[in-house]
Amino acid sequence: MVTISVPISPKQERFLKDLVKSGKAANKAHAVRLGIDALAEDQVYASLQRSLQEAREGKVLYGNPRELIKKF
Repeated sequence: MVTISVPISPKQERFLKDLVKSGKAANKAHAVRLGIDALAEDQVYASLQRSLQEAREGKVLYGNPRELIKKF
């Protein structure tokens, strides 16, 4: 595991401490990792939403990728 050092605001530190105090995170590092994981999940969800929207708009190609490449 890699360790990084990141400056945070007093408000962010209070939030981390509250997560630990409430038992939602084991410690401040765990709280930060949970936040990073949540951001990664949000990115995946947003990507899926874009893909679904493109499919609704008919921007999806179906078929053999090699054959499709030949057409373009």
